[in-house]
Amino acid sequence: MDDEKWLERRYYGGDLPAQAERALHAVGLCWEDEQASEAHIKHALAIAPDHLAVHYGAYKFYYYRRRLKEALPHVEAWVVEAIKRNHFPSNWRDVKSEHADFNNFDGEPRVFLFSLRAYGWLLARLRRVEEGRAALRKVAELDLKDRMGALRLLAILDQPQDEDEERSPASASHEV
Repeated sequence: MDDEKWLERRYYGGDLPAQAERALHAVGLCWEDEQASEAHIKHALAIAPDHLAVHYGAYKFYYYRRRLKEALPHVEAWVVEAIKRNHFPSNWRDVKSEHADFNNFDGEPRVFLFSLRAYGWLLARLRRVEEGRAALRKVAELDLKDRMGALRLLAILDQPQDEDEERSPASASHEV
């Protein structure tokens, strides 16, 4: 597939404006050029500032660039949008198993779990470990089959840290 066809493909559910989707696809074509790829992220945000896919793309861009503080508002917006789409209580802490079928790995409840797992892990990486642990525990509470891997991430956070070792959520190589 040539670059133009790749840029024009549509797969974000049809509600994302075409130019925002094109900008998100363009990030991948110029990933090695951080300034150019960030310009595409900002362009997508300007076109569709509240769209879940744009916040997900921005979160991933900043996260993989190790610009974790810049990733935080995007993962927070992603969680908020996932809550709205599922008609859950506005505070993720109040979401209960009766609000959705969290054991079905398809659909909007999965998007919520995925966003909350990313949020929890990002908080831990930002050294806000207890806040991150709370979000990951909520994912584990709702995802009884642990398809999101929250228990694995909690186990990483619970490992004793050697004072001489620089192993912490902030330096762990595990990506979410």
